[in-house]
Order: sequence, then C-alpha cells, then structure tokens
Amino acid sequence: MQLIFEISKSGRTAADVPAGDVPAVSLEDVIGASFMREELDLPEVSETDLVRHYTNLSRRNFGVDLGFYPLGSCTMKYNPKINETVAALPGFTGLHPAAPEAFARGNLELLFDMQRLLCAVFGMADFTLQPAAGAHGELTGVMMIRKYFEKKGEKRRRILIPDAAHGTNPASGALCGFETVTLGSNAEGGVDLQRLDALMTEDVAALMLTNPNTLGLFERNIEDVARIVHDRGGLLYGDGANANAFLGKTRPGDLGFDVIQLNLHKTFSTPHGGGGPGSGPVGVGEKLTDFLPVPRIVPCEAGLRWSSNFPDTIGRVRAFYGNFSVIVKAYSYLRSLGAAGLIRAAEMAVLNANYIKEKLKPYFDLPYDRICMHECVFSGSRQVALSGVHTTDIAKRLIDFGYHPPTIYFPLIVAEAIMIEPTETESKETLDAFCDAMAAIAREAEENPQRVKDAPLSTPVGRLDEVLAARKPDVCWSKPKA
Repeated sequence: MQLIFEISKSGRTAADVPAGDVPAVSLEDVIGASFMREELDLPEVSETDLVRHYTNLSRRNFGVDLGFYPLGSCTMKYNPKINETVAALPGFTGLHPAAPEAFARGNLELLFDMQRLLCAVFGMADFTLQPAAGAHGELTGVMMIRKYFEKKGEKRRRILIPDAAHGTNPASGALCGFETVTLGSNAEGGVDLQRLDALMTEDVAALMLTNPNTLGLFERNIEDVARIVHDRGGLLYGDGANANAFLGKTRPGDLGFDVIQLNLHKTFSTPHGGGGPGSGPVGVGEKLTDFLPVPRIVPCEAGLRWSSNFPDTIGRVRAFYGNFSVIVKAYSYLRSLGAAGLIRAAEMAVLNANYIKEKLKPYFDLPYDRICMHECVFSGSRQVALSGVHTTDIAKRLIDFGYHPPTIYFPLIVAEAIMIEPTETESKETLDAFCDAMAAIAREAEENPQRVKDAPLSTPVGRLDEVLAARKPDVCWSKPKA
C-alpha cells in the first residue's frame, strides 16, 4: 500500500473553495514573512484518497471494541456505550467550566454525589476528583502526606515502596522531596513483615502499597502491615489502580489505609490509553481531610457551591475541576451497576484471571502459584531455557493470532514476566481461544522457535529495532533522493 505522500500530485486538492467576495489579502502582510513556512511539503490528494487514507489507518488500530485486550495492571475493560451517550448530553458538554455556580447546579450535584459514592465504596472520609490520572493522584496523595507531617512539625524523609508496587510510586515520592526505599517481598509475593518492621522507623512518612499488587496478589497480612506503619506514626498509602479486583468485597479504609488514589479510567470503564483522558481521584481518612485540594464543593443554602476556605489545603492541583467528562462516564457506570453489579464485576474479573492461570500453568512458569485476583503473572523463563525464545517474542507472535499482547517484563521481580488481565466482561469462549493461542505459541517455541523469533509475520511492518526506535524515533516521511 502506498503512503499518502507517494500518491500526492501537485495541484490536487480535497476541497473546492469558492472565490471570495472580499479583496484578497496577502498572508505575508497579515502574518509576517518570518512566520511563513514553505518547507512543510504536505501531500496534495483528492477527498477520496484522503478519506481512504484515514480509514485504512483506523483499521490498523487495535482496541477493546475489536478484540481481547489482556493488558495487565491497566484494566483495559469494555466501555459501555451508554456512558458515552450520557457524557455527551448537552447539559454536560455545553457548560463552560467557568460558568457561575447558579448555572451549574446539576453538574455540581453530580460531582458531589460521585465523591459520596466513592467514599461509600472505598471507606474513606472524603474524596477529591481533581487529579487528571493515576500518577497525578499519587502525587496529590503524597503532597497531602508531606503537608500532614509539616503541620505536625515532623521532618520525615523517607517513603517505603514494595518491589511489587507500580512503577510511578517512586517518582511521586521523589517529586515531593522524599527518599524512596525499596521494601522486598516475601516468598508468597506479599510484604515481608520482618523487613517492614526493620525499615519502618520514625523517619518514614508512609508506606505506598499497591493492593492487590502487580503480581495480582492480595496482601494477606494487610492488618499487620497497617499496624506496623501506624505504630511508628506513619501513614498507609494505597495505590488503587487494581481496585477492579475488590469492588464491593472490601474497603481500603476499613483495612487501615489513610489515603488511596483511584483510576476512574481503569476501574470504572472510561476510555483509557493513548495518553488520556484519565481521572485519578484521591480519597483520604479523617487525618488528611484538611489537606485536600481546593476548590472543594460544600453545601450551602442554595444547594452546593465552590469553596477555597481551607487553610491547610495543598492548593489546586488541576485546572478547573479535573476531567469532568471522564467523571460523568464513571458516574454513569457506578449508577448503572449499583452495589450488586460492582460486586459481580469484581467476582468475574477474579474468576476469569484464575481460569487463565489454571489453563496456562502447563505451558508457562508460574512464579507465585496462589489464587490471584484480577490478573495473573507468568514467566517465559522456560521458553528462554529451552529454545532461546523470550517473552518479547511470545508477545510479538500473539499479534499474528489477532490479540493485543499482554504486559511484559513487569513486575520487575519476575524474570521474563507475562502479566495477563482478562477483566470481567470477557466470555469463557474468548478466554479459551486466547489460552489456545498462548498454548500454540508455547508449543511452537519448542518445535519451530525461529518462527516465534521472527514474529510478527502478519503486520505491515515486521520486527523493529525497539531500542533505536525509542532513542531515535523517526516519525517523518522523507522524499526519496533522486
């Protein structure tokens, strides 16, 4: 297939603009000659060729609406279309974010009710919806932790982060001026209580705990973990990116967490990927409510209003009040499912992950053979030892079977990691077909390893030099030299 630049013909256009009835004005006179560019070399094509170009590009994209998307730790779940319809209502899309409160009563009520629902689901005292994504929520949570100890007059310098935590946790701690200390896991893939007890000094501000962690395992000793942290005056931070595993089954606030960040664009079905849009609400216990970002929604005689009258706040962390449309979609999801639906979603997510774990155990190593939560983590070490086929080869070969590859090489504590998260909406037939494909690749790795190493074989572009592509990306077309 030719590139759009290759079918370009000088003088061809995709639009026919009628002659103007006003005097012609030179663009150079209006814009200035120094701002004019002649070197862009944009393609000149007809409307038909332009439409076909973008349509063909769209067909090369892969999304959850096209097929199974088992991307672990990212919860690439199906997005009910009713959520999109609700978010597109004129009352939501037509309101300017700076409109007076009197013109935004309904939207304020939705935001306030969303905070109330999240408090109920996660057992927290209050929530902010400002943060734009999970990592932004992490930063917001750690900023409140820092402000909490500043007000107490304590200069705590460190934050503990398990080696099975999400990779953005250390960055959030470092950005807030903390030294991050790695906490090793035990043989079961959970927090090593002896190491925690030794590291949890009065110089430690918090433990940032992902639960379930990136191994897909729930922390069995969570109450002991919370006790050790709190006994030394520290705070327990919860990374809630994996909340899809326990909706309605347990509440972080009841387990001892003082702050938790969520990912509405993972747990509550909103679109996810490509850099956004996202939403990362942060919930806090009573200790931290004074430090929540402003403005906050407060009740008044007229209903609800914005208020910044909170002296201990960390301030504003987002323009206006977060990604409102994403919040509307998540609110629609919560209201549609209700309490029973959320519980069912979590149960099916866990069931599907354990089903895949059991079906693929004969073909791939399973470093932590425990009942998992929403995702399971295998290792491709067996294939490396037998035939030199690596996890990246397995992922590339999976493309030829029509599937988006799962997360690979994460978490770092598992060699040749393969992290699979099926989510709750996939059928048994879909899971069986995926497992059949993975089993076929495992057999192929033994019988014809070179075929796996050469994958993908069905894509317009084959195996790329990924290191070179990351360090020196070439995203521009250049006209061939004569």
